[in-house]
Amino acid sequence: MADVPIRITTAGSNPQADLARRQKRYIISMAVRALCFVGAVIAGMAGVNWLWPILIAGALILPYVAVVMANANDSRASSLPLMDAGDAQRQLGQRRD
Repeated sequence: MADVPIRITTAGSNPQADLARRQKRYIISMAVRALCFVGAVIAGMAGVNWLWPILIAGALILPYVAVVMANANDSRASSLPLMDAGDAQRQLGQRRD
């Protein structure tokens, strides 16, 4: 079986780097959620009645968004043809001396 060439533009990242990137996005989203809760408490105590419901709504929606973003895999695939590139399966032949 011949080695299948990989186009660099469609090569996925290694699994460890992909997992680390998704974990980082999840942690950032959860930190923003915690800040929304704290901000809602402070806004409620300060009497800013229009702000605290918005912050509570953000804190309730962020977990869903964070989970969806954390579960999103790298969608690059080598099976997609390049636009205006002709036959996606064409390769250079072997060198003959």
